[in-house]
Amino acid sequence: MKAKIIITPKKAVLDPQGKTVQTALDHLGYRGVTGVHVGKYLEIDLAPGTDRAAAQKALDAAAHQFLSNPVIEDYRLEIVD
Repeated sequence: MKAKIIITPKKAVLDPQGKTVQTALDHLGYRGVTGVHVGKYLEIDLAPGTDRAAAQKALDAAAHQFLSNPVIEDYRLEIVD
């Protein structure tokens, strides 16, 4: 099994990296881009036989307490086979 965690800035938070990428895309000729949000993507390999529900609970806690900043970031956790 593998856990996938995507962390992005909250919609209301200014994202200077995203703005820089958006501006660069415009300068390169990519028109019509109205917003860019730069975030983090993590893949975590889980040991064979790991209990899916326990892994979901533990990784959700880790994502909330350590991997993301819940004040300014949102995260999405997915566990796949």
